[in-house]
Amino acid sequence: MAELELKGRTAVVTGAAGPMGMAAARALADAGCRVALVDLDSERLQHATQQIDSAVAFGADLTRIDDIPALIRRVESAMSAVSILVNNAGVLSNSKSQATDHNEWRRVLGINLDAAFFLARAMIPAMKQLRWGRIINTTSLAAKTGGLTAGTAYATSKGALSAMTFSLARELAAEGITVNGIAPAYVRTPMVTEGLTEAQRTALLATIPVGRFCEPEEFAHVVRFLASPLAGFITGEIIDVNGGLLMD
Repeated sequence: MAELELKGRTAVVTGAAGPMGMAAARALADAGCRVALVDLDSERLQHATQQIDSAVAFGADLTRIDDIPALIRRVESAMSAVSILVNNAGVLSNSKSQATDHNEWRRVLGINLDAAFFLARAMIPAMKQLRWGRIINTTSLAAKTGGLTAGTAYATSKGALSAMTFSLARELAAEGITVNGIAPAYVRTPMVTEGLTEAQRTALLATIPVGRFCEPEEFAHVVRFLASPLAGFITGEIIDVNGGLLMD
């Protein structure tokens, strides 16, 4: 559909070497975007780049906040001004409060929240010049439930990311920039297949009305829609993708 096409746009997808990031990058490329794939895992990132036409790999440690402006300059030099940012990089922690030390807390919030903010902050000026932009943040069901299986730092980071989504959406709406979040629950990724025990997965499936886990491509469809011209009147929303696990 022409309404979903994004030909000529440059998109940045973080966490691009993982299943969700890879699916989102492919969906945006299929819509006509040039896609910058950002990830810490250089080997997997190169493999991902080979799977997607018009994609370019940018290895980066997003916990190094001071390096983010240089990363954006590299992307713009190789491609063009970024008008779509998918903040998808994230790490999971299942530790509850008493098992969460300072290092774990800072590690989880550093990737899940701090990096997302400073990436958006670095890209907003170019979006303002273009009078068009899309910022899409991967939040989580844990932001609303406090974490059914996820830990305190993870749930907190995703709740804060949701609040950041609302704040940026309010600030940037008049500039032609929309800011939305997607709150998936239990996507079929290593966070579920390896981060949870078989007993936990079985118990979870019994609570999900659709009776299965989310596929990365289903997450990617929402990314593509929110990035498209059709979603220009949607901002400050968190789209639940949870199979009916939470209805609100």
